Amino acid sequence: MKRRLTLPNDLRQIPQLEGFLEEIFGSVNVTPEISSGVNLALEEAVSNVMKYGYAPGSEGFVDIEAVVRKGSLEFIVTDTGIPFDPTAAEMPDTTLGVEERPIGGLGIYLVRTMMDKVSYRREDGRNILTMTKKI
Repeated sequence: MKRRLTLPNDLRQIPQLEGFLEEIFGSVNVTPEISSGVNLALEEAVSNVMKYGYAPGSEGFVDIEAVVRKGSLEFIVTDTGIPFDPTAAEMPDTTLGVEERPIGGLGIYLVRTMMDKVSYRREDGRNILTMTKKI
C-alpha cells in the first residue's frame, strides 16, 4: 500500500501529517511505541524542511510518501529546498548537560534514533530522505 501527502512549507500544515499517519497506522498493526516514535521522527523531518529548507517568504512543498511493506513502514520525504543531508550531521553528545550542549541538532538525532534506517540522496534538485521502521 502506498499513500502520499504534499504540504506547503507552512508549519501550520503539520496537523495534516498526524491525520495522514493515523490512516497509515490504522491499516497495519503497530504498537503505540512504534506509532509515537514514527510520528515524532516524521514530524521532525517535515518541520525541519519547512523551517530551514526554503528561504524565508518563498514557496515550497514537502512531499511525504508512505509505503507499507510486510514487516516495515517506509517514509520518503522529498523537497526542492536547499541541499541538506541529515545523515551527515554530527550526532549530539547527549551525555552533556543542557547548559553545555549547543543549541539544535536534537531533531535530527530523534529521526536517526527513532527509525531503524535513514538514508539521504540529492537527485534532480531534490532532497530525498528515506526513513524505515520495522513493524
